[in-house]
Amino acid sequence: MAKKQATKAEKAHMNLVVALGCIACLNLGHMDTPAEIHHTRCNAGGAQRSSHFMVLPLCPWHHRLGGFGNAFHAGQKTWEAKFGTEAELLDQVGELLC
Repeated sequence: MAKKQATKAEKAHMNLVVALGCIACLNLGHMDTPAEIHHTRCNAGGAQRSSHFMVLPLCPWHHRLGGFGNAFHAGQKTWEAKFGTEAELLDQVGELLC
């Protein structure tokens, strides 16, 4: 099954989210850290990812490169204990975009 292409509205939303900078870095007091899109898995079944509207801005370090305890994909439960759950961070991103 092919990945669903983002609509124009979804692309615009993801651009706004990425422009916020890494949410984990921001919460650590580091401003303007370049970010990439992380598709959350909250409110999605199994191995599916959420919609293109349910995304977080994470720098490469906090997303995939930082290793256990630093990168979301290196240990989700440990990462969320340190930085907050995907749902909590989605709420924060939503507030920042308002």
